[in-house]
Amino acid sequence: MAEAPYAPDYASYNWTGAPSNYDALSTNELGGDSRTENLNKWFQAGDQAYIITASAMVLVMVPGLGFLYSGLARRKSALSMIWACMASMSVVTFQWYFWGFSLAFSPTATNGYIGNLHSFGLMKTLANPSPGSALIPDLLYAFYQVLHPFMQFCAVTAAIVMGAVAERGRLLPAMVFVFVWATIVYCPLACWVWNVNGWAYKWGVLDYAGGGPVEIGSGLSALAYSMVLGRRQERMMLNFRPHNVSLILLGTVFLWFGWLGFNGGSSFGANLRATMACWNTNLTAAFGAITWVILDWRLARKWSMVGWCSGTISGLVAATPASGFLTPWASVILGIVTGIVCNYATKVKYWIRIDDSMDVFAEHGVAGIVGLIFNAFFADDSIVGLDGVNTGSGSGGWVIHNYKQLYIQIAYIVATCAYSFVVSALIAFVINAIPGLQLRASEEAELLGMDDDQLGEFAYDYVEVRRDYLAWTPQKQDQLEDGHEIPAAARYGIGEHSEMMLDGQPAPDSSRGWSEPDSGSQELKMPTASRQVAEQHPVDEIHEASFPPSSTQVDEKME
Repeated sequence: MAEAPYAPDYASYNWTGAPSNYDALSTNELGGDSRTENLNKWFQAGDQAYIITASAMVLVMVPGLGFLYSGLARRKSALSMIWACMASMSVVTFQWYFWGFSLAFSPTATNGYIGNLHSFGLMKTLANPSPGSALIPDLLYAFYQVLHPFMQFCAVTAAIVMGAVAERGRLLPAMVFVFVWATIVYCPLACWVWNVNGWAYKWGVLDYAGGGPVEIGSGLSALAYSMVLGRRQERMMLNFRPHNVSLILLGTVFLWFGWLGFNGGSSFGANLRATMACWNTNLTAAFGAITWVILDWRLARKWSMVGWCSGTISGLVAATPASGFLTPWASVILGIVTGIVCNYATKVKYWIRIDDSMDVFAEHGVAGIVGLIFNAFFADDSIVGLDGVNTGSGSGGWVIHNYKQLYIQIAYIVATCAYSFVVSALIAFVINAIPGLQLRASEEAELLGMDDDQLGEFAYDYVEVRRDYLAWTPQKQDQLEDGHEIPAAARYGIGEHSEMMLDGQPAPDSSRGWSEPDSGSQELKMPTASRQVAEQHPVDEIHEASFPPSSTQVDEKME
């Protein structure tokens, strides 16, 4: 084949359409041959630089999810949530390189369901115009997709699913699930809507950055995994609350930052559509947060930081399929509707009695559905054409009088929801039946915490934290708990702390800090805190019942 002539118009935005002539690219079967031609000439350096940067931004979303889930969990399982997210990224990176990219985006598979192994191990993946956009080459598109949800795209999606293992799931079986799930669930979903031969792509489904593969795929898959895993022990859930709201906020900010690369980068070039996608992403997230916080204030009359984070994430999720199709005013409406719908969707898990501990279904699955529905009404071809490639495509919804788009979007939503939930549940059931790969930890492990049981490392050093607290903030009042009164010297397990409480006077001699009823002991008298429900009992009775006998008392009884 003769070498393709280089036409300057192809590398300029003066040209409408792809900047490279795909059919004329020499050695396109191999993705180009750098020994015979300059493969960079077909692409603009600015586009490639932007997508590489966007990929790095999306990578930040994975630890962001780890921090978010860690803060939402109890401290005894905090580190395990971070580990699950980061380890899933490693698994997905291997899966995507091995065969994931080929199964999702192979250009030679025509079944419309899943790709083949044409690009196994990134073979023949170099400088051909990518399946996503002719503005960037195959190799860069493959890298972006691996990070853009869990490697990067595929990696983020898998990390979202890991919210289902919170506080009771074993980590090794979860990693096995991630590899199989990425192959059998994520790759087909991506092929359906992003591969030029996918059935949803050919049918005209509007899904900008992954409402189906990423959001519905993660939300319904996490729900299925939680169903198979089972509910957490309810007697261990008394007075449950997120252990670290600061970590939740940190994770949310990381996610917001990464989402600008996620949605902005899905234009596959440094162009006006990328800018519009970033604007829409911010608007939807901001109005989703405002709406969620107001709904929570209506009930509690308090402003909730967790509520702000939940509303922000819901808005970001809804913007994923819609930010590259909607006008800014439609994104404002999308943010408000998403905040309302997803706030109430958090109650669904109680109706169906599935312990979706991180609300992945409500904040990802439901928000993704809302975003896809909005495309049917508000998608505008003038926004689509801002990338310079899809100018005049005619893609849109009701605002351009394309009324059939509604049933197309609904059919796509039903298909992705059903496939994600059913197949994910089957994968989880099969893995759980394999000896040694039981998904759930034991009841004793759940009580102990996943950090201790699965990792042997901890997010917090309980002992040192407690010592530091007791050393610097001595108790100033007696707390009467059901009538129990504990002498000051018996409250601290370390002699130095007891001495501090006794104003330098040595505490009574006891190996465990127990104070014997000795009239000669120096006990610090502190004001008693008011407690209306405390039962008042004689101090001598309480003291005798509350503390173990001394060795002298034991000897006397034995005599």
